[in-house]
Formats: sequence, structure tokens, C-alpha cells
Amino acid sequence: MKKNMGSADRGVRVIIALIVALLYFTGLISGTVATILGVLAIIFIATSFVGTCPLYLPFGLSTKKESGQ
Repeated sequence: MKKNMGSADRGVRVIIALIVALLYFTGLISGTVATILGVLAIIFIATSFVGTCPLYLPFGLSTKKESGQ
């Protein structure tokens, strides 16, 4: 699968996932909200490591800078 996420996009997603984890482990979020944000955080981490966002594909979006050839 073609990578379509730039390093800034990937970094922001990891930071958001870490904030969600921090909120959960400090008890500031719980219940359904914690579950939904936890799932989103896992998706953010996974897409960051893979470098591809499936939601960008149908729209032809990319935050990755193309290298000059």
C-alpha cells in the first residue's frame, strides 16, 4: 500500500494517542468515552507506524512530501 502520511501527520497522531492514554490512566476519562477514544488511539498508532491512512485513499489525499526526482 502506498504511503500517504507525512512525518508531521504521523507525529500528531502519536501525540494524540499518548494524550488519550494519559487521560485514561489518570482516570479523567472512563466508560464509553474511554472505549471510543481508546479505539481511535489504537487506530492512530497503527496508521502512524504503517504510514498509510485508509481514509485518505478514496479522496486522493496525502500529507507526505514527494521527493524531488
